Amino acid sequence: MSNVLPDYPNEVVTKALLRLVRVPGLDKPAALITLDNGFDHKKPNSFGPAGLASLDEAITQATEAEPAFIALTGKPYIFCVGADITGMPFITQRDQAVALGELGHRVFARLKNSTIPTFAFINGAALGGGLEVSLHCHYRTVSGGAAALGLPEVAIGLIPGWGGSQLLPNLIGVPGAAQVILQNPLTQKTLKPKQARELGIADALFEPADFLEDSLAWAAGVVKGEVTVERPEVDKDMWEGVLFFAKQQLDERLHGAVPSANKALELLALAKEATFEDGTAAETQALADLIMGDESRASLYAFDLVQRRAKRPVGVPDKGLARKVTKVGIIGAGLMASQLALLFVRRLQVPVVLTDLDQSRVDKGVEYVHGQIAKLVEKRRMDEGTAAKLRGLVTGSVDKSVFADAEFVIEAVFENLDLKKQIWAELEKIVSPEAVLATNTSSLPVTEMAADLEHPERVVGFHFFNPVAVLPLLEIIRGERTDDATLATAFAVGKELRKSCVLVKDAPAFVVNRLLTRFTSEVFTAIDAGTPLETVDSALDPLGLPMRPIALLQLVGPAVAHHVGETLHRAYPDRFASSPNLAKIVEAGLPLVADDEINPEVVKLIEAGDKPLTAEEVRTKALEALAGEARLMLDEGVVAEAQDIDLCMLLGAGWPFHLGGVTPYLDRSGTSERVTGKRFLPQGVASLPA
Repeated sequence: MSNVLPDYPNEVVTKALLRLVRVPGLDKPAALITLDNGFDHKKPNSFGPAGLASLDEAITQATEAEPAFIALTGKPYIFCVGADITGMPFITQRDQAVALGELGHRVFARLKNSTIPTFAFINGAALGGGLEVSLHCHYRTVSGGAAALGLPEVAIGLIPGWGGSQLLPNLIGVPGAAQVILQNPLTQKTLKPKQARELGIADALFEPADFLEDSLAWAAGVVKGEVTVERPEVDKDMWEGVLFFAKQQLDERLHGAVPSANKALELLALAKEATFEDGTAAETQALADLIMGDESRASLYAFDLVQRRAKRPVGVPDKGLARKVTKVGIIGAGLMASQLALLFVRRLQVPVVLTDLDQSRVDKGVEYVHGQIAKLVEKRRMDEGTAAKLRGLVTGSVDKSVFADAEFVIEAVFENLDLKKQIWAELEKIVSPEAVLATNTSSLPVTEMAADLEHPERVVGFHFFNPVAVLPLLEIIRGERTDDATLATAFAVGKELRKSCVLVKDAPAFVVNRLLTRFTSEVFTAIDAGTPLETVDSALDPLGLPMRPIALLQLVGPAVAHHVGETLHRAYPDRFASSPNLAKIVEAGLPLVADDEINPEVVKLIEAGDKPLTAEEVRTKALEALAGEARLMLDEGVVAEAQDIDLCMLLGAGWPFHLGGVTPYLDRSGTSERVTGKRFLPQGVASLPA
């Protein structure tokens, strides 16, 4: 092993604490190693160089004690969540990355090669290197209370680098391994304990209350020969076929733009015949390549934004100013309003009342919420007692006087400024002066909406993204006269809703819709100029975006996209074009996509110009438009920093982690400096140091 381990100056060391425990029925004690960094579950165990050294020493001491077996477990709720990625920025040379990979392999292999039986008692979350160390053990138990299990490295620009790519397919077969290593990370999924047991990752599943005692007793049974662990033989005949299909799916979705996914595929292919030593050596080299690549730095930057900045939004007033919310009113009972009602009642568990123009609409909205609650019970994601309580909290009325005692009222009606102003004017006569009035507008000015009110200071933008239950972003918009108490209340409510909140200045279309509309404006400008739809649609493939432009427009809805586009065209006519073809598509009521293909009726409808662009020209114009718009937004103070733009696009638009958000990619491609004369982020942030 190389002697150039990176320095992790801020490593929170996870110590491996050894104790010998007596287990009934065994002549010798068992050696129990507990991973614990000294903090509660909010700061999970992870492995940096010092943590690996501690585990190495604990294994040595355990082996010297000649126990009946060696078992590894974690602190309450947490087994281990893998490598300490906070130290990755300090890896500045490839040999440092190689040394870290080799160290993990050497330490973990001691459990695999031990002549004393080794067990992993997975008592809590086990991700990345945490799951990999358990795979090196001869046997594994898992607690039914473990929050998440998986190998998510591909999602952050890496690969399972401590044996996972070689051990897992040879334990559960390549179909399951491809799911855990490729499919789940790219769809942001992890395994539940029952799934881990069904796949064969765990040999036994025990309830949380007596997990350690049951695991020790089970392990004793294995050691004494009273418990037989049966594992199906791995079918290697289908290996190449599974990986061929997986590659097809990756190429279709990512177009080769995610190096970590491609490397993971190569390693899974290698695992079929390679020796463990050769496979893990290849793993180390692949890991080093990725650590020294921009995509992993960008992915780690994105991960840090989502895990840290999203939980500490910038510019928020003192939370002590927030008012208590004991009742929520929702104006409207359509699909968006009903989704909001479901979210508010689930998270706040306070009375939620919907209103609309007639009783049938109100009843339909309430029925939707009740129906969704019933589905949660059917899926065993909610017990019947909680469901009954929540159903009782959701009511509806055609009389807005039901809002008189609501401290928080949100409207989710059609995007028409006059209509929204009329609603607030009516409501102001009913609610208390302190009640927060929130608008779910996607593009209209909050300040103007509140301009005629007696108390405009309590109006705030509360912009959700559809589907409400899935997308985590909440843009909270401060109007010119929104006061600190209103803003503090909005952020407190957003936190209770478990949304990632970003403070946004009142500017047309705010952050995500403004950037996406600028982006799609260039797409339709190219179409209007005569560029074939297929050329435009595939032009952005090298970025590996989650969906192509036409599918994105269909998801947003052509009518919504057109409305937001026209709003921005009126505000910034020099940058946001008004597309006659999009207007015609909306007027005709045609979907852009039919049977997963561009709708041929749309192709017939379009009146094309005579100046078509190449795919490269479309891509260049779209990226340059993003760079220019992002710089203007920062200059205007729409958000505090470029990091907030990236966070919004990651969480509200599904911008890929491997790009790190919008600004790192624009920096890395040279677009930022070409268009704006400077980078968005300092060199070394979301990229390799200069």
